[in-house]
Amino acid sequence: MPVKRVAAVLVALVTLAACTSGSGEDTGDSAAPPKPGKVRLPPRNAGFDYQIGGAYPPPSGVRVIARDRAADPAPGLYNICYVNAFQAQPDARDDWPADLLLRDKKGAVVMDGDWDEALLDIGTPAKRKRIAVRINQWVDNCAAKGYDAVEPDNYDSYTRSRGLLTADDAMSFIKLLSSHAHARGLAVAQKNTVELVGLRSRTGLDFAVAEECGAYDECGAYAEAFDDRVVVIEYTDRGLEKARSGFGDRLSIVRRDVQVSTPGDDGYVRE
Repeated sequence: MPVKRVAAVLVALVTLAACTSGSGEDTGDSAAPPKPGKVRLPPRNAGFDYQIGGAYPPPSGVRVIARDRAADPAPGLYNICYVNAFQAQPDARDDWPADLLLRDKKGAVVMDGDWDEALLDIGTPAKRKRIAVRINQWVDNCAAKGYDAVEPDNYDSYTRSRGLLTADDAMSFIKLLSSHAHARGLAVAQKNTVELVGLRSRTGLDFAVAEECGAYDECGAYAEAFDDRVVVIEYTDRGLEKARSGFGDRLSIVRRDVQVSTPGDDGYVRE
């Protein structure tokens, strides 16, 4: 989904410092790194389209495409399967056991207010494993359909958790997902969360899906961390201009409307 900017930079930095200091304890979230050659990475600087709001025929020149897990991949292209891995979408909230939704001290579910999504409680090894079992079923379906990669969204949900989750929680959880996806032959994207790009060796992430890195001057950090294997979605003309001026010959860049709508919709934009 479009990136959420929150007033939590300080929280992110504090939790990042905590996770890098580490205690050396076994958290129960260990995941073996992928074997070389097990997955196929997306091409660099390729035509790209972001279709998570609905699938439609790929525009001319597109080589890389991202679609929701409910859709089928596009034949002949590099296909990325979108999975909302860290939050429950509004129409799926009741599908989750009540104790796997993150709750504050009063028992209220912690929400991502921008998208009306409940945060999943990845705060303990036991809960991470239970949530991963469900998410990995979706990953299996992506693999069965023929996708090349998976995009676990809301990696940065800990920054919206009111301090109840940490960066270490997020990394421990995504390690479970990346290990499983690699075993199914899928590459795994880091979605946004620029503050954690320097720790990708701990998570098994292969490339990046970055929203508005041009607008926020973050494309360079992703490009360096992922050796230019970055697909970029901008939502404004200015963001597109900045991304293209600095990285147009290196990264895969597209401009979409915030709702990532389909052709024929009033707000549809793709450049």
